[in-house]
Amino acid sequence: MRQLEGTKCSFVFCMGISIIICSFIYLRTRMPTELKTPQPPSCRSFSNECKAFLADTEKGVEWIPCDCKMESYILNSRLQCSNLTRDLHFITRPLSREEEESPLAFIVTVHKELELFVRLLRAIYMPQNVYCIHVDAKAPREYQAAVRKLVSCFQNTFLSSRSETVAYAGFSRLQADLNCMKDLAKSKIGWRKVVNLCGQDFPVMSNLQLVQYMQSKEWRDRNMTPGVKQPVSMSHRTQLQYREIVGSHVAQKGLGLKKGPAPHNLKVYFGTAYYALTRAFVDFVLKSPIAHDLLEWSKDTFSPDEHYWVTLNHIKDAPGSHIDGGWAGDIRAIKWRDHEGRTHNGCKGRYVRDICIYGVDDLPWIINRNSMFANKFESNTFPEALDCLEQWHRNKVLNQATVPIEPSWLLATRSNSSSSSYFNSSAGALNRC
Repeated sequence: MRQLEGTKCSFVFCMGISIIICSFIYLRTRMPTELKTPQPPSCRSFSNECKAFLADTEKGVEWIPCDCKMESYILNSRLQCSNLTRDLHFITRPLSREEEESPLAFIVTVHKELELFVRLLRAIYMPQNVYCIHVDAKAPREYQAAVRKLVSCFQNTFLSSRSETVAYAGFSRLQADLNCMKDLAKSKIGWRKVVNLCGQDFPVMSNLQLVQYMQSKEWRDRNMTPGVKQPVSMSHRTQLQYREIVGSHVAQKGLGLKKGPAPHNLKVYFGTAYYALTRAFVDFVLKSPIAHDLLEWSKDTFSPDEHYWVTLNHIKDAPGSHIDGGWAGDIRAIKWRDHEGRTHNGCKGRYVRDICIYGVDDLPWIINRNSMFANKFESNTFPEALDCLEQWHRNKVLNQATVPIEPSWLLATRSNSSSSSYFNSSAGALNRC
């Protein structure tokens, strides 16, 4: 009898061990499948300052964000592109016939802050446009892989065929734009103007407004390169020789070695590194011996992108040249420290290299100025500033749309339905993203 009871105990013990082992194997095989479908991006609510700002722009409406941070989502997601673009709220159809018939090209140079890049791309993205993304060769591999993954989800978006190791104020920064220009020149999309951006920019105008502004009578056939004849205070940039410390900075060669004059007796101008250029001008830049010679001459100058474009745009025979343009062209809203008290009332965020990193209280100034884009934003120091501007911008974009709005295009939902506007064109869109 004791032997029988012992056999029973052994049997029960073995059964228990078998159940535990089988359960462990089952859970191990189930877990990877379940982890393959991550949850949508986590959300932080709007700050009180942001809520007040948005309330001022749309009376009586409180916005509840659908998502805010998406960096970890992109890095870890194994979702198909259709799900990724939906969950990240990209607009997937042209919003008007006018925009569809006037595609734009964008050059975006990035090297850090993945979240800022994603938010910038989805703000400017439209399926009729074309986008060349230049990722700094020294950017972390994880960052490059995440950008590559996102870019691969769009037929009209691609990585630059050649990547530079960019140094601040170096020739490499100019070369990065030129690399993208060469790629865009081969594009079958019939873009009319190209605009360059960096990862800390964000649009103020909607895509429709950008089209209307750049196709206006003043700018339709002209390049926009704000700048003036090089002032004496900036002459050292092109009169002395500089060398680029790869991926780091720019330093003078020797003890102030001097350069010769610019080729072809060109008068050197000084302006911004940002532009809006016609396609014909881009062809001129890529093929003209004058443009080529100026480029070679500029290789040992300081911050050549701040003289190259504006100097070429003052050549009378260059397509779309604007000889008397001066600082015309509302390309960027920037708060420079030395302009405080003249063009703005101070930086409400903080200054970095004498440029304001915007806080929420800077947004009214940005909106009233109504430039094409605003610079600069940071996700770590003042994230609520970009939260607010992004929501304000998406509201404007969708309000101007002439097609039904898809729920996935919303970045936030309304907490009351007293205002109608664009949501009436999409049943149920009000309450879900």
